[in-house]
Amino acid sequence: MRKFIGPIVCCALISGCMIGPNYKKPVIETPDTYRGIAATTSIAEQQWWEIFQDKKLQALIHTALLQNFDVRIAADHILEAKQQLNITDSYQMPTINAVAGPSGERYEKIRTTNAYAWGSTQIGGTFAWQVDFWGQGRRMIEASKANLLGTQWARQEVINTLIASVAGAYFQLRELDMELEISKNTLISRQESLRLTRQLADHGSASMLDVAQAEQLVYTASENVPDIERRIAQQENLISILLGNNPGAIERGLALTQEPQPPLVPPGIPSLLLERRPDIMQAEQQLIAMNAQIGVAEGDYFPQINLTASGGYQSAALSKLFTGPSGMWDIAAALTQPIFNAGRIHAGVKFAKAQQQEALHQYQKTIQEAFREVSDALAAYTKDHEFTVQQDLLTKAAKDAARLSGLRYKGGSASYLEVLTSETNYYSAQLGDAQARLNELQALVDLYQALGGGWQENASST
Repeated sequence: MRKFIGPIVCCALISGCMIGPNYKKPVIETPDTYRGIAATTSIAEQQWWEIFQDKKLQALIHTALLQNFDVRIAADHILEAKQQLNITDSYQMPTINAVAGPSGERYEKIRTTNAYAWGSTQIGGTFAWQVDFWGQGRRMIEASKANLLGTQWARQEVINTLIASVAGAYFQLRELDMELEISKNTLISRQESLRLTRQLADHGSASMLDVAQAEQLVYTASENVPDIERRIAQQENLISILLGNNPGAIERGLALTQEPQPPLVPPGIPSLLLERRPDIMQAEQQLIAMNAQIGVAEGDYFPQINLTASGGYQSAALSKLFTGPSGMWDIAAALTQPIFNAGRIHAGVKFAKAQQQEALHQYQKTIQEAFREVSDALAAYTKDHEFTVQQDLLTKAAKDAARLSGLRYKGGSASYLEVLTSETNYYSAQLGDAQARLNELQALVDLYQALGGGWQENASST
């Protein structure tokens, strides 16, 4: 065996050539700014607890990162990809097997020969190795490594999305709480107004139409209460599932109007988005894997070199098994060259190249979508803030109008229809104010997620 080790090692050393194209990072044209907003720093550089400062919300996000099933499943995918890489890597190593056991033959008597039986015992081993002369196996490993990195980036994208989902769902819950408080306060106020209107009607100072209109205001407010309570229960169930828990109640922290918001939301340099967004990094790893698969497919054009060897002892008598004459060995090298396969290899190469082009276009599309999401979120946050300011002014004006209408009605200067209209407008303005504040906070969440913020701390700690 020793004299055959040299050729084997030589084959291993000269197997440095690599078929298929080497990966080159695509050139991506990125805008200089996000639609005229220039900033060197990015809000995504801050940790998520610096953006979402509500202590109860922070506790919910912590729980979700530990218990959410999507995060657990993403971690399982990483383990699967690691083992797949180990499997692929193992194919590049020699295979050594031990062989032991009896064997026997028996021939029945025929015309020209007598019947006889023969048996032997064999102990030995086999060696097999397919030399990766052209680099096909190394391209397989390259693809497997890219797939592993892709699953790791996929997990970071799950974390990024989870943080945004919990924050957005929590703000939605607090908005519903605000709606419920507004509806209950409005109901109490309208019930008092109905009581006074009935007293006026009993003394002839108001008509039954006024009473009916006052009852309409009460019923409008009261019917909203159970509907909002239903939505709150369903929103709590949604958050519970995000936390990896069964449906249940959710603890609250700050009111919607108390939630802190950063005065400035710098988006940073657009080119840095390519390194910060985990979905972009995942798409690039998929492109790397598909690029390596071209080399795997092209490897079928070339000869396959297989080295095999076996050795051991074989004897008809156990007492003579390990004596010199019973020793046996053989070694062989085989080269297999495809000649005709009806275009299968050629089609396989074209298929791999088509997959690589698809991955390239998906990578480019992911980048383009990322820039759009950031631009949309920036526009939403800026304009939602302006809308909230105007909605606050509208709510204050509607409140004053409702107060003055009530005074005018009590003084006999206005009909109850004016009160009805003013009260309805004020109630709608309060609900609109709550929705405006939610929209502004949701835009902040969307912007933070679009910029790729939130997952870095968790990634560095795992």
